[in-house]
Amino acid sequence: MPLSFRSENHGNIAFGFFNVESDMLLLENHFFFADRFCGWIGELSEKKDLESVPFEQEVRVIDRPEDIGDLMGAIHGIRFTGFIGRTYELFPFPRDPKGFKQNPEGFRTQKIVEKEIERFSRAAAMSLVFNRDGRVWMGPYEFSTPVFHDLIRYVWQGGYPRWKDGIRPTYVRDMKGRIMKSGNRFFKGVFAS
Repeated sequence: MPLSFRSENHGNIAFGFFNVESDMLLLENHFFFADRFCGWIGELSEKKDLESVPFEQEVRVIDRPEDIGDLMGAIHGIRFTGFIGRTYELFPFPRDPKGFKQNPEGFRTQKIVEKEIERFSRAAAMSLVFNRDGRVWMGPYEFSTPVFHDLIRYVWQGGYPRWKDGIRPTYVRDMKGRIMKSGNRFFKGVFAS
């Protein structure tokens, strides 16, 4: 489930996984796969001077809320609208609440999910920008460094409800390994506890 995170310029916004059988993440109306996010974060953590590093990645953007869909309606099996509704038609919410765990093999559904999101979205570049004042921009959203760390930890944990059987995908473990070796100040303390 996506959670609410505090942005500096748009108030609380949604970030996270929205279907346990997919590894796609949403950042409000921006959509991208978790393996790509982890790759971006790992790559950025290895840079020494992030303030001068241009870093843009392609994501999918859904402009109209009705094309995003109704997450709670889809979870409860009563309203399948937009992209999220279509995702839940393909990968329904588990009947047994114990099955509500993020699948570490969700990357296997990427081709199916990618085909579906293309119907509802447009491709766009999303920049990741690190400012001297400690602010981090992801596309149009500005975060404090501690909240940026929270986004990274959310993916590491498998969001809410966490990774199934405590098993993390390789790309998530690789991201953490790269961050732990990083000397970059924007990544200091992500996994301190």
